[in-house]
Amino acid sequence: MKLLRVGERGAERPALLDAEGALRDLSALVADIAGGALGEDTLARLRALDVTRLPTLDAGLRVGPCVGAVGKFIGVGLNYADHAAESGMPLPAEPILFMKATSSICGPNDDLCIPRGAHKTDWEIELGVVIGREARYVDESDALDHVAGYCVVNDVSERSYQLERGGQWDKGKGCDSFGPIGPWLVTRDEIARPQALAMWLEVDGVRRQTGSTATMIFGVAQLVAYISQFMSLQAGDVIATGTPPGVGMGIKPQPVYLRAGQQLRAGIAGLGEQRQRTVSTST
Repeated sequence: MKLLRVGERGAERPALLDAEGALRDLSALVADIAGGALGEDTLARLRALDVTRLPTLDAGLRVGPCVGAVGKFIGVGLNYADHAAESGMPLPAEPILFMKATSSICGPNDDLCIPRGAHKTDWEIELGVVIGREARYVDESDALDHVAGYCVVNDVSERSYQLERGGQWDKGKGCDSFGPIGPWLVTRDEIARPQALAMWLEVDGVRRQTGSTATMIFGVAQLVAYISQFMSLQAGDVIATGTPPGVGMGIKPQPVYLRAGQQLRAGIAGLGEQRQRTVSTST
């Protein structure tokens, strides 16, 4: 299933994208695409529906973040060998974890706001993993059983905040609008091979990133199991699993960063596409 949330910011309603691309209203069946609604029992009930009997929604509605009420938004750094190389950093022996503020989460097509004083705002296409049930000290062999599904994430980063102001990654990762997720949460049953998904990102029509989850250093199952050793994962938590090469910071001979007035497009095979316009922060 392709689940999503549509409507004005803060008032999104749960929906399903049917096989013909029509939006079907789920609000009479679940309160939100969040928390307990991501458990296997609820997802199985939704799969069993005759979706043609569900009310349709206006296709022109804003698409919001595909998961509501996210408790934790966890990032994984340097999880692609070629991205580590372009960043001039050694391969990690264990996953590098950081937190993105949940206030950074926005819809997949919402404006990307460049923060005040920022001058090195960068892009990062990533596979998002959405937790469906609590994971606490889980084994790698069981880890995917705790996953509800997958989505597109753009782990937007202000490099000057991240690397030049004390080396604390969270500073450059949690700015407002730096966490677009969606358009869809695609349930796990539709993604048979999460380690074989093509991914890409363009800026103003120029291809900047082309990659595949096949080149991740630590795969999805490894990451869920690993993170669950340090913190419990609850339904609705989102993990951004790292980016392939092609980020602005790594462009030679001169890095290229975002400025107001640009257009980004990013997508992952089977998970949909995001489109963002960059704007200056005015308030």
